Amino acid sequence: MAAQYFGLRFRAAIAYYPRCIVVPVPAMTAPVLILIGEADQWNGADACKTLRDLARPDSASIDLTVYPGVHHAFDVAQLKPGRSSDGRWLEYDEPAARDAEHKTRAFLAEHLVSVPATPQPSHR
Repeated sequence: MAAQYFGLRFRAAIAYYPRCIVVPVPAMTAPVLILIGEADQWNGADACKTLRDLARPDSASIDLTVYPGVHHAFDVAQLKPGRSSDGRWLEYDEPAARDAEHKTRAFLAEHLVSVPATPQPSHR
């Protein structure tokens, strides 16, 4: 694995409407937050549920929120009204977008609380 060659690691990861791949089942090395719409026609929420359910015991946590009736790109306000792209529906959903932002901020606060926002100068 390439990770063995790097000294720094991710402390947390957030994925909005990702394409979840479950074969082979990966071991997450940092906590993951996945936010996806149940009606997403680009990336299926069921694959993300399977990924979470099949997570290896040595994997970091996978927190999954599936928004009922919500489509791909639910956080893009310019997609109001919704529209078709390549035969798949894209649509802004304000309640889901607000909830996802709230969950994103809370997740980052929980997992990155000890990390400074900018590098601190060294004092000699």
